[in-house]
Amino acid sequence: MRQRKASVASDIISTSITLAIALFLTVASFAQSTPTAWPSLTQEHDYVAKRSSSYDRTGGNDDWRRVAPGATITVLDTDGPGVVSHIWMTINDPEAWSLKKIVLRMYWDGEKDPSVETPLGDFFGLGLGDYHIWRSAMLSVAPDNALNCFFPMPFQHHARITITNEGSQPIDNLYWNIDYRIYPHPLPDGTLYFHAEYNQAQPNHGVVSGWTSNGDPKVLSLKNLDGKDNYVFLYAKGRGQYVGVTMSVLQNQDDWFGEGDDMFFIDGSKLPSINGTGTEDYFFGAWGFGDHPFSYPLFGAPYIEGDEHAGARISLYRFHLDQPITFTKSIRATIEHGHGNSRSDNYYSVAYWYQTQPHLPLPPLPPVADRIPALQPVGGPGNNMLPAK
Repeated sequence: MRQRKASVASDIISTSITLAIALFLTVASFAQSTPTAWPSLTQEHDYVAKRSSSYDRTGGNDDWRRVAPGATITVLDTDGPGVVSHIWMTINDPEAWSLKKIVLRMYWDGEKDPSVETPLGDFFGLGLGDYHIWRSAMLSVAPDNALNCFFPMPFQHHARITITNEGSQPIDNLYWNIDYRIYPHPLPDGTLYFHAEYNQAQPNHGVVSGWTSNGDPKVLSLKNLDGKDNYVFLYAKGRGQYVGVTMSVLQNQDDWFGEGDDMFFIDGSKLPSINGTGTEDYFFGAWGFGDHPFSYPLFGAPYIEGDEHAGARISLYRFHLDQPITFTKSIRATIEHGHGNSRSDNYYSVAYWYQTQPHLPLPPLPPVADRIPALQPVGGPGNNMLPAK
């Protein structure tokens, strides 16, 4: 871990105020130019507010649905033009790792390939398969086990959202409220569609062996200019803008995991169009985070368990509402796993972006058993596991 600098309370307060102002201005700007974001509270609006929910159709209090193993339930099915403005869900599922076994999919305007396909927990930033409370401008998990999403999701003709139980036991109780707006006119030309892509590496494959620490000359001598072996958050083709990522890490090796730089390759560039300085820097922390979880509107490390040894677990997020990363042909959003991709930790991520349709088919989800976070026999500091048979 890097040596920490002393922090100054006034700097923290100033930074928080600056971020709050930037977020307010961003949202206000969106609201003035398009109906896909938070609407102005002082102007009249011509949409009709709607909601899809799991309420008891008999008028009773059984406001939930049961989802059998292998079954898919549709939680939104409506015609447009419209915009999904908020999703709330909570589940009661006794099965272990249910957040990894339940799959969320979203389809816009009759497409066959979903624009969103992720394990439910990962979509809401719970990439390690269990619950923790956290908050941001776009996603949050509130007490107790309440999942919330505020990404605007426009559609011109039709919207369909489904939940699939890929576990071996029923979901006893699935509750949802999905708020959306229906407009009497088409959405503006150039309105982009919401997408989310799940990826994982269990494990990442470190490019060196026999190293003893992040400061080992074998590690420090590595050079990575083209991002060849980087972990990939997102690869997309079309025209659009990347707006953020949630990422969770399970360390397979000792020492600080976060010496990897973020690298973005825009419109087919061979070298990074944007190159960062370290994992904690990309997620707007510094000096290794320590053991201090934090959550802000656009960035955070809300869950930290362990002390930079094998078995440590951490969840992170970064949203680019201040400046979405635009692309006109393609984007490859990546990050190193350790300096020069030296480390072999497990990464689980969901990238969020908007783009024109059609989109590339999303990468197929790994089999359920492979989604469950588990230490891997990769060797290296602190990893004394025998090779898998």
